Amino acid sequence: MDECAPPSRRSLLPWLVGASQVLGLGAVVLTGVWMGRYRGGFAWDGSEQEFNLHPLCMVLGLVFLQGDAILVYRVFRNEAKRSVKLLHGVIHLLALIVTIVGVVAVFDFHRASHIPSMYSLHSWCGMATVVLFCLQWVLGLMFFLFPVASSWLRGVYLPLHVFCGVLLLVMSIGSCLLGITEATYSHLPPEGALANVLGVTLLCFGILVISIITKEEFRRPPNPEEEALSVHFKTLTEGACSPTP
Repeated sequence: MDECAPPSRRSLLPWLVGASQVLGLGAVVLTGVWMGRYRGGFAWDGSEQEFNLHPLCMVLGLVFLQGDAILVYRVFRNEAKRSVKLLHGVIHLLALIVTIVGVVAVFDFHRASHIPSMYSLHSWCGMATVVLFCLQWVLGLMFFLFPVASSWLRGVYLPLHVFCGVLLLVMSIGSCLLGITEATYSHLPPEGALANVLGVTLLCFGILVISIITKEEFRRPPNPEEEALSVHFKTLTEGACSPTP
């Protein structure tokens, strides 16, 4: 046996992943509706409509696509590790491109409107998240997809890479929630209700993704590549079943 989790527990994985996709896509749609219906739509002309691209790109790139990139190691847990790593990197690259578009949009809007940049807690946390995300992607490319480091060094760095991936998802959702709270209301108009629903949806998406990737029964089965990298950690072996003769 390569896994000891009960089949009934493992059978929950497709349902949990499906629920995460409903929440993630729901968050993207809610953001698009919010910016389209209540904030005037989208454009690329330095106006407020260009600013509206910022929240949409951040939710799509830093939250939904980043969450999906993390989940590929659970969704394709029995596929070739090299193929899964490639998919992981490509989705992260798409997330990075979308995120850069969102960052450029907000800075371009601030410049055109003569509004200072980087003055709020949201902007500080958001920029820290973007910088760390870029660094994480570059290091992941160098260490794992097209490795230039030794097997030992990759094994040492992998736990930090995994931790930063989860941390980045938390930081991304937190930054989005801070951005939502900047649109304050003295009462609860339909727009405010929509923004609150978006915030709750983002929070639920993050909780579900982190829940999936931290459950032992959903981890990839051990394979020779991981053992060669010394990443078959004690946390992966505690409680493991004895191999079938």
